[in-house]
Amino acid sequence: MPGENLSRDEARERAALLSVDGYEVELDLRSAVGESDEAVRTFRSVTTIRFRRTGSGTSTFADLVAPAVTSVTLNGRSLDPAEVFDGARIALDGLEDENTLVVDARCAYSRTGEGMHRFVDPEDGEVYLYTQYEPADARRVYANFEQPDLKAPYRFSVTAPEEWTVWSNGAGERDADGVWRFAETAPISTYITCVVAGPYHYVTDTYRRGDLEIPLGAMCRKGLAKHFDADDVFLVTKQGFDFFHDNFDFPYPFGKYDQAFVPEYNLGAMENPGMVTFREEYVFRGKVTQASYEARANVILHEMAHMWFGDLVTMVWWDDLWLKESFADFMGSFVNAEATRFTNSWVTFANNRKSWAYRADQLPSTHPITADIRDLEDAKLNFDGITYAKGASVLKQLVAYAGRDAFLEGARRYFKRHAYGNTRLGDLLAILEETSGRDMKAWAKSWLQTSGVNVLAPDVTYDAEGWITELAVLQEGDELRPHRTAVGLYRLGADGALVRYARAEADVTGARTVVADLAGEARPDLVLVNDDDLTYCKMRFDEGSLATLREHLGDVTDPLARALCWSALWNLTRDGLMPARDFVAVVLAFAGRETEIGVLQMVHAWTKSAVTLYADPEWRAEGGRLLAEGGLRELRAAEPGSEHQLTWARFFAAAASTDADLQLLEGLLDGTARIDGLDVDQELRWALLSPLAVHGRADEARIGEELTRDDTATGKRHQVRLLASRPSAAVKAQAWAQVVESDALSNALVEATIAGFVQPSQRELIAPYAEKYFAAIERLWAERSIQIGMDVVRGLFPGLQDDPATLAATDAWLSAHASAAPALRRLVLESRDDLARALRAQECDRAAE
Repeated sequence: MPGENLSRDEARERAALLSVDGYEVELDLRSAVGESDEAVRTFRSVTTIRFRRTGSGTSTFADLVAPAVTSVTLNGRSLDPAEVFDGARIALDGLEDENTLVVDARCAYSRTGEGMHRFVDPEDGEVYLYTQYEPADARRVYANFEQPDLKAPYRFSVTAPEEWTVWSNGAGERDADGVWRFAETAPISTYITCVVAGPYHYVTDTYRRGDLEIPLGAMCRKGLAKHFDADDVFLVTKQGFDFFHDNFDFPYPFGKYDQAFVPEYNLGAMENPGMVTFREEYVFRGKVTQASYEARANVILHEMAHMWFGDLVTMVWWDDLWLKESFADFMGSFVNAEATRFTNSWVTFANNRKSWAYRADQLPSTHPITADIRDLEDAKLNFDGITYAKGASVLKQLVAYAGRDAFLEGARRYFKRHAYGNTRLGDLLAILEETSGRDMKAWAKSWLQTSGVNVLAPDVTYDAEGWITELAVLQEGDELRPHRTAVGLYRLGADGALVRYARAEADVTGARTVVADLAGEARPDLVLVNDDDLTYCKMRFDEGSLATLREHLGDVTDPLARALCWSALWNLTRDGLMPARDFVAVVLAFAGRETEIGVLQMVHAWTKSAVTLYADPEWRAEGGRLLAEGGLRELRAAEPGSEHQLTWARFFAAAASTDADLQLLEGLLDGTARIDGLDVDQELRWALLSPLAVHGRADEARIGEELTRDDTATGKRHQVRLLASRPSAAVKAQAWAQVVESDALSNALVEATIAGFVQPSQRELIAPYAEKYFAAIERLWAERSIQIGMDVVRGLFPGLQDDPATLAATDAWLSAHASAAPALRRLVLESRDDLARALRAQECDRAAE
């Protein structure tokens, strides 16, 4: 990573000096197949950049990360690559008013998901390529000016093996000479250019709306073709285009619309215009719940929103990353709820996405939504819960504050004024002030330019007969923000249902706000101070409401209100205000009645974390036993063949540890045991086999047998994970060496190995690696790509060694490495905070004994 960083100041200086007229990029990818030394496999990249000098300087640099440069020519002058290229930059001196730069380089195929990723399918030996660039990895494929505000049109041409198809942002076809040539793009940023190449399975369709016709394509590896439900992908795609054309008044501007589901992808997806890429896990190999289809639809719509928010109009620098990611994250749920079958997507948002935001906003690395991004390493780490989920939550608050019509009209004007350009915070705020009549500067100062999450709690007084005399909302936090919120009052009916009988909206400001409209109402059993989830806050309960939830959470009839209650109880647990065992008790009492499958899956994840991280270590075994018992009980009670049955089966398998539990899993795998309606398909087989490996009941041979059944790329990842999860010192030593001491594994197999290595039931086995972790991470950060560095530093942090000694060791490393890369220190600080939070929660749980 040294030498590859780019600072904001450098980008500003370069943007002031030049503007780019266009790129011509020629790639020869025939070297992707055939015999070669995998460690040095490269491809030829020839780039021609035409640019103008608009400032007073005569020197700048182009970006390129490549093993070798064959030639560099600037305005007809041949430059010595040994003199001008340092491995990350090409120095350019003697600029003229109009310039032409030609760079002929040997670029490296990637195994880390950055740049031109090369994947060999173990099932059939086929090779697949795709590019992934955000925030700054296009320079691993072609020479460029790698910053978002130097937009330009691109012409790509690609030479590839004869049997392959190649795709890029624009429409393309193979010439008679065998070269794929693509139409020139509109002006776009480097990080959203794209090439996908290989023997992909490709399906086509067309979106039509009046005179507008958009060719649609969807693709995946040949090995996944039998599982690929392209019809559903196209359905959601068309519904999304309908919504955006109805509401944005700016036709989709990039011609065709391909969507590629690619292997070993680091992200959920990437918004390359005309050629969106997704992780192939969204092609479902077995039975999944509707929550999985909803999540995929959300991602499809998120990326489509980027065609306007991010691609058509792009932020100047990564400080304003929210101008694309926050809007896209908001739009994913907004459009899902209004245009697809997933009408309850705001329930999932409240329960799932906001959980990510609450965690990120309480870390020491929390930052304003409009962040201070000093360089590319900062940018890489800010694709986080603040930028995405908090940003989306704040936009939901903005829609409540400004009004839906004003918000959408603001978007329409924003696109028309800034099409194909770059913007900053003030550009959008000025337009929203026009359309809403609200003071957006004050709103932005509170919501976009400060960090931290507020706590809202009710303060209710009653008269002697139980009628409300005053209901106020109390606000806590370093920054007291304006909240447009709704307060709901709920009570138990004669039928046992807990339903809302009164609601009032209010603008909460300052430390205490009286909601006058609720005075005179009868005493509620439950008060929700963020009913309908209009604002972004942690919600607390009064004593009576909390008591009601402990006894009647399952009786809350409204799915969104129930999801908000689950989320609030989890926040109490994370904050060390509710014992972990109490949260587990509520889950075991009421999770079986949860109708929303996405909420149930999130509650399951929280519950496992409660026992693993937040429970008193002396109670962990008992907590695990209760989870397994409860999971098996609900599994047997669930409707045969239902998605709830599948969800409880996975939960039970994850909690299983006793001999009887593991015997049942073995029986389900070998067919000697059966649960009516439960289809044990291949993906579920791996889930059932996983605890058997963790607890020493599935050895290498047994795991190998399962790979024989599923000899695919996905099966290989499962095998690698399970092999690393076995309870053996030798196994752990080998896994550690493969990840930390070697860079031979691809990004997907690094991820799988780490997931297998870190097992909560094997704390003692992996304890010796805590010291090794702190000794290795600075070297590893310097030597590996930033993506692999992030995966290893986060994934191998010794958080399971949850004692004050590990906290002290972390503090000692931070103290001794004050000058380490800021991004590396941030990752360690975040992990330290998670550990400290776990220790506080354990104290709370211990006090409950």
